[in-house]
Amino acid sequence: HSFSVKCTILTNHKEPFMFTGIIEKLGTVAKVEKNGGNLELYVASDLASELKIDQSVAHNGICLTVVEIFGDRTYRVTAIEETIAKTAIGDLQEGDPINLERCMTMGARLDGHIVQGHVDQIGECTSIKEEDGSWIFSFSYDPSLGNVTVEKGSITVNGTSLTVVDSVAGGFSVAIIPYTYEHTVFHHLKLGDRINLEFDIIGKYVARMLSGYKK
Repeated sequence: HSFSVKCTILTNHKEPFMFTGIIEKLGTVAKVEKNGGNLELYVASDLASELKIDQSVAHNGICLTVVEIFGDRTYRVTAIEETIAKTAIGDLQEGDPINLERCMTMGARLDGHIVQGHVDQIGECTSIKEEDGSWIFSFSYDPSLGNVTVEKGSITVNGTSLTVVDSVAGGFSVAIIPYTYEHTVFHHLKLGDRINLEFDIIGKYVARMLSGYKK
């Protein structure tokens, strides 16, 4: 018997990878170029010397494939139209910091939580409050897409694994300690900035099951 399989590629890589949401390095956007409907992102980072062509790296939570390496300091990745439409990668400008994490290796500790590098939707920074040496960041998002957060549950903001402090429909807050603030893009975030959100994979499966897999 013969059959056909129809699939749609929504990401920039061929296989599923897993991340932890623990940021390895804070890179810098060296250059941004439009190439037709795609976006070429040149990233300056110490990680460049350890990367290989076709390797997957999460950039602010977006899994992108390394397509070119320049010496030991800079490399290039390509974001396709689908990625540009569904993430905040198009907001990046030359000089912006960017969170970087390579995919997990077998046997490594899972210090954050299971992160796929697939952005679910874009959120917006609605509040930044400094509280006794730490910071409380609040974010909003469109709840009509069916994504939810729960207090003390996990959320990934620009690729950073965080614990939800307060959760409401279409919004949540997280507490950022000084180390995370300085070593991730959080020290660069401003009110109104768009951010990439990946919701907890277990919560997404539960929500999908409760909805009866309705499209």
